[in-house]
Amino acid sequence: MKEKTAIMYDEVGDILEVRVGKPSKAYFEDIGNDIFERKEERTGKTKGFIVLNFKKRMDKKEDVMLQQQ
Repeated sequence: MKEKTAIMYDEVGDILEVRVGKPSKAYFEDIGNDIFERKEERTGKTKGFIVLNFKKRMDKKEDVMLQQQ
């Protein structure tokens, strides 16, 4: 089964958020460089991420690198 992906950008806060799958209780883990991984509380499975200062990164043409588990 394919999971739906939601992508949201908050222009005022300059925050990009990507969520995968159905909404569930989750927490964020700081993985460095203003990137936070969204993990499902029950399973610990990665369910998305948040990138702070997203537009600033894109203006500087900085890559956003995430590690696959």
